[in-house]
Amino acid sequence: MILREVLMEGTRALRDAGVPGPERDARLLLAEAIDLPVARLTLEPDWPVTTEQVSVFHGYLARRSAREPVSRILGRRVFWGRDFEVTPDVLDPRPETETLIAEALNGTPAKRLIDLGCGSGIIGVTLLAEWSAAKGICSDVSQPCLEVTGRNAKTHAVQERLELVQSDWFEKIEGRFDLILSNPPYITEEEMAHLDPDVALHDPHLALTPGGDGLAPYRILANGAVQYLNNGGRILVEIGWKQGPDVAQIFSDAGLTHVMVISDLDGRDRVVSAINTG
Repeated sequence: MILREVLMEGTRALRDAGVPGPERDARLLLAEAIDLPVARLTLEPDWPVTTEQVSVFHGYLARRSAREPVSRILGRRVFWGRDFEVTPDVLDPRPETETLIAEALNGTPAKRLIDLGCGSGIIGVTLLAEWSAAKGICSDVSQPCLEVTGRNAKTHAVQERLELVQSDWFEKIEGRFDLILSNPPYITEEEMAHLDPDVALHDPHLALTPGGDGLAPYRILANGAVQYLNNGGRILVEIGWKQGPDVAQIFSDAGLTHVMVISDLDGRDRVVSAINTG
């Protein structure tokens, strides 16, 4: 078979399975199956596809039709222009988390930062890659998450400037920081029942929700920021799009100042920023 025919077949299969964006996903999976850059697919419509490659592609299609995300199938996700390893142990990075990176880079480069609940390490590793003089910590309660973070740090050549700490939030953290970052679990108990199956069936439950109103991690982060931030240091956290006013109030009540709610590219509240001036 030739590439064009295989791609059409794959797109049709995903569409029939009700997968959103079937052509996009079929292109990504076919490119992986035949080891060809995605951009080349359009340029090589008559590229010969072997029987073995078609079989691999069909395996990918079956997994995607069962609503396994493409990033899980490929084992990686592009974030801020870099490839990051993802495994079943870590949260699949979302494009909206780039809002947090953009806001961090909009400020003064941090000399010392910490990414709390780091998962795959996308936040901490990305900022260390962007700020060549910065040092930092990535912490998570999960050792498998830290192992993924370590591999991502090595891939992007920041491992010498990054310390990995297994910790339940601030429990085993020492010292002070210029910047605290976190994308904590924030989905409410009620919202968990209505999650897209791509998320609900494949992201670690612990990385999605703390239960209840979803705000418990922000109370921990706000109180910790007062203790662990340098004077003038900043905290940036990702939030659910309905949580802006509540998280802003939690930060203000903790004594943090210059509290701001920042929107993502879709115009939804996505990040809360605050400064420690105490």
